[in-house]
This record gives sequence, C-alpha cells and structure tokens, in this order.
Amino acid sequence: MIEARNLTKRYAGRTAVDSVSFEVGKGEIVGFLGPNGAGKSTTLRMLTCFLSASEGTATVAGYDIYEDSIEVRRRVGYMPENVPLYPDMRIDEYLRFRARIKGLGWRASRFAVSEAMDICSLAGVEKKMISTLSKGYKQRVGLADALVNKPELLILDEPTNGLDPNQIRQSRELIKRLGERHTILISTHILSEVEMTCGRVIIIDRGHIRASDSPQNLIRRLRKPGSVILELKGVVDPAKAKIEAIDGVKEVGVIHERGDWVSFAITTDPLIDVREDLFALVQREKWSIRELASRAASLEDAFVDILQQTPDAAVPAVEAPNLDLEDSAAESDDDAENESNSLTAST
Repeated sequence: MIEARNLTKRYAGRTAVDSVSFEVGKGEIVGFLGPNGAGKSTTLRMLTCFLSASEGTATVAGYDIYEDSIEVRRRVGYMPENVPLYPDMRIDEYLRFRARIKGLGWRASRFAVSEAMDICSLAGVEKKMISTLSKGYKQRVGLADALVNKPELLILDEPTNGLDPNQIRQSRELIKRLGERHTILISTHILSEVEMTCGRVIIIDRGHIRASDSPQNLIRRLRKPGSVILELKGVVDPAKAKIEAIDGVKEVGVIHERGDWVSFAITTDPLIDVREDLFALVQREKWSIRELASRAASLEDAFVDILQQTPDAAVPAVEAPNLDLEDSAAESDDDAENESNSLTAST
C-alpha cells in the first residue's frame, strides 16, 4: 500500500527526514513512533502530498506522490494531529461539504456521511455546531472526515491526543474495527495503545528509521536486564543481603515499606530466571510473602532501548531553537492550513 524510498525533507540547513525507506502492506495496522522532533508528522505530510519531499519518492496504492498526487489523495484519509474544522458549521453539513470537495456526488455524499457518522458514533448529535463540541467529539468529526470518501489508506496523526481514558479506549476499539477494511498508519505517543492495536511498529528517530518489526519481536530484542518484584514480611537489611547472594541477581532495591511488609525490586541477569531460587529462599527463611512476580517487558521498554542504542555521534542532532523539527516543517504552512482546511483534510 505504501512504498517509501529515500524520502528526505530539508529546511534551511535542517534535515527533518533523512533518506527514510519503509513499506506498509495492504490491510496492515502499523504504528509510526518516535520522540518529539523525530520527523513523524513531516513524513506523514509528505505521504499525503501536503508537503513535497526534497529527495526520494513514495507510492501509495501504486500511485506516485509526485506524478499522481490527485489519485493518491483520493485513496488516502488523513486525520492530522490538530484537526482543522469549521466551528460555525454543523457536523452533518460540514461532513457533506467535505464529501463534495472529495469528489462525491450529492446522493453518494449523503450515504457516505451517514455511514461515517455511524462508524464514529456521531448519530444523534449531527445537528450540533462544531464550536460547541468537546475535544473527543471534535476528534470523531475529524475521523469521520477522513473516512467519508472510503479511502484505502487511513493516516492518523495522534488520533487520541487530548482524550480521556474512556475516549482512548473507544478510539482503540474503533481503530481495530477500521483495520478490517482499511490499511492504517497511526502515529501516537501512547505506546500501550500501539502495543494493543498495531501488528507492526516503525520507529523513527532524528529523521532515520531505527526499527521495523512487530511489537512482540521488538520486546524480545531487549538488551535490558530482567526484573522481579518480591513483597515479604521481614527485616529489610538481612532480607536484602540474602536476596543479593542469589546467582543471577544484579541489584536489589526497596520500593516501599508498610509496617512489617517490604517490597523489593530485583534486577536480574536477562538470561537467568531467579524466581525458583527466590522461592526456595523464602521457604528456608519461612518468610510470609504477598507477591513474587516477574515484570513483563513492554513496547515502551523496547522503544527506549532502541533509541539508546544509537550513539549521539552516529546521527548529528538537529538544531532547531524553540521548535521541534515537525513544528518547523509546519511553520510556513500554518496559515495555509488554517485558511485552507479542504486542502489539508482532502489528502
């Protein structure tokens, strides 16, 4: 569905995206991750034909983003991080307006808008003014806008930005359902959502792709030590010394003490499972315990580990005072984006 080859974007001595190459297959849900200023939004804007690349190329559904940009836009639904909406319009009339801009006829636009509102749970509030909507409902309207032309590819930039936990959960379930009919490329900072939603993850840092694999495989590649939590009833110092003597234990830290109960965070060799030896120690010492468990690694651990693997000297840091790279990429386009909503969302 997406094939990017050496995609590059430069700005007046700053390189926001540097020779990025990756692929997204049809039907995949792919997380596009990176720290602030990594080049995520800039890459997404190039793929949606909102920004032109300095070098390299990309195709979407077989169409080149330069030579066939109109065909690319017809096949892409784009939801930017800050959804540009017209506050003085009602939800249904705004979505019909957007559908007509995207080339749907009058009759087709009515059916498409009705279906998009049903998918995004907007039925029943379609007559409300957009200016009166909460952040969560505005995000839903933005997603309905991206869906209204039934695109093959959905590109979602921070779709859960500013939502409360219940709204985030609803968005997660919605994205899973949409993945049954669309290819989805999603950029977000909420790594737990990516771990539960995406089949593959692409990690970008300082304009370079650092990893591309499933969340499970990235977690397996972790180089960090293991971790075990043990809560027991006993005296801290003697218990700590005996735990530290177990083969494979690297460090023992106290998490908290509550009366006679103490919780230890035990750092271990990643190749040695110390839980059996710990349990044997507990039996010998006749300690009362409440918890003995290993802490499972997460995508967040893998994300941090991968970024730490890259020495600072390997990739020169980009100097952009008071601005993220992504912000600098959009700075010159802010006015155009606010004044020309149709151009932004139609990509």
